[in-house]
Amino acid sequence: MGVRKKPATHRPAVKPARPAAAGWKLEDAKARFSEVVRRARSEGPQKVSVRGKDAVVVIAAEELERLLAAPARPPLVDFLEGLFVEGLDLTREPDFGRDFVP
Repeated sequence: MGVRKKPATHRPAVKPARPAAAGWKLEDAKARFSEVVRRARSEGPQKVSVRGKDAVVVIAAEELERLLAAPARPPLVDFLEGLFVEGLDLTREPDFGRDFVP
């Protein structure tokens, strides 16, 4: 009888370049900030957590500009007139308030 060898298991020699899908731990993000920035620009927002809770998100400048751009909104009167609510009676009885009794 010969000696049996255990089957080799595949283990990566190096840790993955990016932390788990949940995002980056603060210490990892600090140590590899260039990679966090590169991934934010190429892959999208990168979450950074502190003590296991999401703290911040690193995003590309273009994405920030897109998010901050105010959508074109029509003036309120134009918006209300554009609702086309036919037959809605918006008149009301005059309200003169209450009598003041000191």
